[in-house]
Amino acid sequence: MSILSAALLNIRLEMERILPDHPCLLCGAPSRQRAWCDACDVALPYLSPAHCPQCALPTHDSAVCGHCLQRPPQFERTVAAFAYSFPVDKLVQALKFNEQLTLARSLAESMLPLIKAHPSCIIPMPLHPARLRERGFNQSLELSRYLARHLDIPLLPTVTQRVRDTSPQSGLPWKERKKNLKQAFACGSEVAGLHVAIVDDVMTTGASLNELAKTLKAAGACEVSAWVVARTLPHSR
Repeated sequence: MSILSAALLNIRLEMERILPDHPCLLCGAPSRQRAWCDACDVALPYLSPAHCPQCALPTHDSAVCGHCLQRPPQFERTVAAFAYSFPVDKLVQALKFNEQLTLARSLAESMLPLIKAHPSCIIPMPLHPARLRERGFNQSLELSRYLARHLDIPLLPTVTQRVRDTSPQSGLPWKERKKNLKQAFACGSEVAGLHVAIVDDVMTTGASLNELAKTLKAAGACEVSAWVVARTLPHSR
């Protein structure tokens, strides 16, 4: 951690100490550190450690799953804090659709203890300009800002672009999602030779992350990690 980063961390900790508690978004009880209280945190659906290290789907012994062995994704590993189920799904939706931007910090903080391999740079999942104008912000960029600042890793938000305004993945059948994202992204040569971490809110099928990782590797990236707040599990699809 740089001297500047350490100084900023000390300032933040002192501000947290003197600021009053705020109500937990889930139950209303006083909370100081996060958007939710400690009691609610214990009940959140944290992802089980017994999962595939590459795609984060459950496996019996934390081994690489059969799907990743047969059809390896373009990203080498996945970091996911939660299973995408209640109430995490509501927290993610509040960030994404209700402009609850303060949630970005708490959700990103939940990812930090799981990040072991530090990449060369962080890239948020890009939005198409039309979608960005409609929403007003990119939730993946909000998550990335906190992670990059806390980990002291360069954030490169403009290296990749979404060049096709694709249909929302959530409204498509599973088999159509990969086709919907074909050649949806473009990437500059700045990533050549780098280990890149892509940050997104949720991994469902992994099609968006896989297509962006494919684009990054075509531009010369040597390794890609996927960092997400939550992973959709098979029983919840």
